[in-house]
Amino acid sequence: MKTKTDRHTPETSGNPHEALERIFHEPSRLAIMSALCATRGGLTFNELKEACSLTDGNLNRHLKVLEEERAIRSEKSFVGAKPRTTVYITRSGLTRFGDYLAALSEVLQNAQKAVLADERKPSAWPAGRTVPA
Repeated sequence: MKTKTDRHTPETSGNPHEALERIFHEPSRLAIMSALCATRGGLTFNELKEACSLTDGNLNRHLKVLEEERAIRSEKSFVGAKPRTTVYITRSGLTRFGDYLAALSEVLQNAQKAVLADERKPSAWPAGRTVPA
């Protein structure tokens, strides 16, 4: 898995695993980025917290990582006397996340093909034995 400085796409490297960026591979960050992709106007901190089923502390930690990588940006404002943080996906974050999703899709399709091919083999695994973990 790569960081932002080691970007490869499956098309250029021939290996889709090289395009899996660790920053997006963590389940909570995958949920955050997916939620942000679904909206053009950004999401408030509370909307993201609810959409991703995260606590304040967990969401803050993941947003900090994504912001350090410039995948998202946040704006702080006040609505009346109440503070509001709105989170937006950046253009580069959207591009990188799209590359990540394409690579992940290819990896999963390859794995599914391998599983299906193995299931068709009559003696893929000896009778009475389970698949090793």
